[in-house]
Amino acid sequence: IALKYDPQIEEDLRNWIEEVTGLSIGANFQLGLKDGIILCELINKLQPGSVKKINQSKLNWHQLENIGNFIKAIQVYGMKPHDIFEANDLFENGNMTQVQTTLVALAGLAKTKGFHTTIDIGVKYAEKQARSFDAGKLKAGQSVIGLQMGTNKCASQAGMTAYGTRRHLYDPKMQTDKPFDQTTISLQMGTNKGASQAGMLAPGTRRDIYDQKHILQPVDNSTISLQMGTNKVASQKGMSVYGLGRQVYDPKYC
Repeated sequence: IALKYDPQIEEDLRNWIEEVTGLSIGANFQLGLKDGIILCELINKLQPGSVKKINQSKLNWHQLENIGNFIKAIQVYGMKPHDIFEANDLFENGNMTQVQTTLVALAGLAKTKGFHTTIDIGVKYAEKQARSFDAGKLKAGQSVIGLQMGTNKCASQAGMTAYGTRRHLYDPKMQTDKPFDQTTISLQMGTNKGASQAGMLAPGTRRDIYDQKHILQPVDNSTISLQMGTNKVASQKGMSVYGLGRQVYDPKYC
């Protein structure tokens, strides 16, 4: 914390306080402010009557009382609690960086209130911009949802079709007309290698599998080409109605 202490800001604060109060702080900034007398005089110049009684005694508890009265007065003046140092930060030289921060903020607040000096120190507080809207505009705003609520890339299409409605797949490469019903999904919706066709046909309907490299499609639905896999480990489970015979042929010998 001590490394954050700025000697240049200390010099600017010294000049500002001495100009406002007309009192000399001395060579040591901390010792000059330790008794709280100059600080009480400072806030009384910025806001007359802030500290009613300033103790001139050298007793520690009188000096701490002066510092406490200064802290209370600057809170009433408008200082924010997180900008204010504690009494021991100054009295015991515990955190002079925070003392420096408080006095700079106090100078900025004084500038905001119109107290001007030849020493330009502190940042002027931003003024409050109050806005009011009539009841009609407030009501209209309740029905508007900005795009900031979510990206359109992740928009949900839940409920676009009736519950349980079957959706068909078609391949645009087959040069067939695109269906106009809302229940059709193009293969471009996802890769055809990993596309799921679960529920596309009525339960129990047989589905034939053939090799697209051949022009002719097998006539019967119970025929399975060897291109589906080796005949040693290929599974033909569920390819035809329960109980019907299934034939396996090799195109090389047909």
